[in-house]
Amino acid sequence: MSQPQPYTGRLSVLWLLFNPIGRVSREPYWLGLALIWTLMGIPLSIWMRSIDFSGGLEEIRLADFMDSNPLIPILLFVAQWVMLALVIKRLQDRGLTGLLAILIFIPVIELLFVIALGLMPSQDGPNRYGPYPNSRWQRPGKT
Repeated sequence: MSQPQPYTGRLSVLWLLFNPIGRVSREPYWLGLALIWTLMGIPLSIWMRSIDFSGGLEEIRLADFMDSNPLIPILLFVAQWVMLALVIKRLQDRGLTGLLAILIFIPVIELLFVIALGLMPSQDGPNRYGPYPNSRWQRPGKT
C-alpha cells in the first residue's frame, strides 16, 4: 500500500471555514474564529439596538432574537458548522481525533477548549491528517 500524497491544489477560504478535513495552524484558526464571531456580532448588535429595555433585562428572550429575523437560525447553524470545522482541523493538527470536537457543545467547556486549542503549537511533521499545518492529504484516486 502506497503512502498518501499531499494535496497540491490551492486550499481556499471555503476549505478553511467549511471543510473538516485536514490540518490548520494557529493563525488561520484564530482568523477564522474572528471572522465568524464578527459576522455573528453584527446581527446581535443590530438586534440589541432595536430592543426596548424599559421592561428590564429579564424580559428579553432568545426566542425574540430568533423571531426578529428569519435568517438568524440559518446564520447560527452556519456559524456552529464553521466553528466545528475549525476545531476539528485544529485537533487534527495536534494529532488528535476530531471526535473531541463534541466538547464545543458543552457551554462552559467550549470557551476554554477553543482558547486552549488556539494556544497549543502544531504537531511537528506529518501526521495521519495531513503532511504539515494548513494542508490535507490527497484523496486516493483523485489527481
